[in-house]
Amino acid sequence: MAGNGYIVPTDPQVVLKKKTPVSRSWILLDCTGEGTIIDFDKYAIMHRVQIHARDLRILDPLLSYPSTILGRERAIVLNLEHIKAIITAEEVLLRDPLDDNVIPIVEELRRRLPSGNSPKGQGDDPGGQNDAEAGEEDESPFEFRALEVALEAICSYLGARTTELEVDAYPALDELTSKVSGL
Repeated sequence: MAGNGYIVPTDPQVVLKKKTPVSRSWILLDCTGEGTIIDFDKYAIMHRVQIHARDLRILDPLLSYPSTILGRERAIVLNLEHIKAIITAEEVLLRDPLDDNVIPIVEELRRRLPSGNSPKGQGDDPGGQNDAEAGEEDESPFEFRALEVALEAICSYLGARTTELEVDAYPALDELTSKVSGL
């Protein structure tokens, strides 16, 4: 115990454990759709994408934040159910890339992020309409294409959950209405 009444740990490992930030698993997808799984702590993320700690906090799974989309000067921060991502003009950082709900999003981002030289739409339509549509889609800025994939994924997820709830709720409602009289 030090003279000021505080307990000073003598084991250097105890001191290091308290000062070492926790790293999290992310996948980094660049504009070609290439992905790399990395472990970043919050300071590395904040430095890389130039956002504040308060913006990064909404992605923390230990804290309860409502679904949020934040537009910042150099990044878009997404917290949409299981989709926790940071999108910049050059890359997407997606949290928990091995989660069963996140894997399809990673695959869709890999498929749709590359622009220009993608063979998407070729040979599908002899009239070339798909080529024109693919070309229009590829002209969108990278961050808009990534945001579009995330929004489509969360809408599909919520639509599927709604269908599941309807399947369970309708029989219960039918049973309830058959037991209630008009009197």
